[in-house]
Amino acid sequence: MTVNEFTITMEQINAFEFRVKFDKDQYAELHMDEPPPLGKDAAPSAVRVLAAAIGNCLSASLLFCTQRAGQPLAGLRSEVKVQLVRNDQKRIRVGTVNVTLRPKVQGDRAVFDKCLGTFEDFCTVTQSVREGIDVKVNVEPE
Repeated sequence: MTVNEFTITMEQINAFEFRVKFDKDQYAELHMDEPPPLGKDAAPSAVRVLAAAIGNCLSASLLFCTQRAGQPLAGLRSEVKVQLVRNDQKRIRVGTVNVTLRPKVQGDRAVFDKCLGTFEDFCTVTQSVREGIDVKVNVEPE
């Protein structure tokens, strides 16, 4: 059952650098690039954007849970550490993503602890990555 749908577009700027345009005019463009030897490392790579999406989603989920419980955090800092590995075919893959959330807890610690047991389940990106995403590819030469 589809809940929502959106489309983003990407256009090659130079070599492996791309301009990403989102589906809403208020969103700034995002530039992406690959590190050498392919690209010039002029912008974040897809792996870095994926890491940011995972970290952002988990951070937002924890914030939402504590706010909804009436115990907003006094602040939150998050760190995402990605380990790249080679698979059996020697292709580079995301091996492990370690996310560290550093919330500044205020108020009732029991309310915060309750959120710790549920917030991850509401993170769309992290749970989708964990379960695997059905990605269909269609190539249409112009």
